[in-house]
Amino acid sequence: MTELRRHAPATQRNRDFILEILKAILPASGDVLEIASGTGQHVAHFASKLEKLQWLPTDLDSDALPSIDSWCENLPNVAQAQKLDVREPWPIKAADALINVNMIHISPWESCLSLFEGASKVLTPDAILYLYGPFKRGGQHTAPSNERFDISLRSNNSSWGVRDLDDVTSVANEHGFSLDQIVEMPANNLSVIFRKDA
Repeated sequence: MTELRRHAPATQRNRDFILEILKAILPASGDVLEIASGTGQHVAHFASKLEKLQWLPTDLDSDALPSIDSWCENLPNVAQAQKLDVREPWPIKAADALINVNMIHISPWESCLSLFEGASKVLTPDAILYLYGPFKRGGQHTAPSNERFDISLRSNNSSWGVRDLDDVTSVANEHGFSLDQIVEMPANNLSVIFRKDA
């Protein structure tokens, strides 16, 4: 099935940095829902290192699902990938944590709103919602490279763009999530950890 595998070079560069954060914040056991699994490289890597967790990969793109399943074919703690559009009813009804890497800046703002709305329905109290990607802070880009990236995104699709962390946090709060911590990551990205209110 290896011929079905898609490759994203950035995944290989950031996966170990993200894994170190996940080791510290995820529960010892339970179901981890990944929204926007993309190629499947991330979930395969995380699941191989965090074997006591059950991983639920999903993606908006039906064509991505065979790639995800191929990357995870020898991992018994990974469920078959499912199609999930955050703006529509979710096929996953319950999870103990949620991770979302590099999605909200390459999707309409509505997707960020729907992400937190859906998460509020499926996550257990005190559960972690983890976001990774570039963010503005206080309305300002944190690096010239992020500003250039934002311009590039918006030129491709006017509804895309690097989001302001204050705006994202406001949405999170509206749906019953509190900002737990922010961790600066390589390449001017952030790990942003929210926790569902008990």
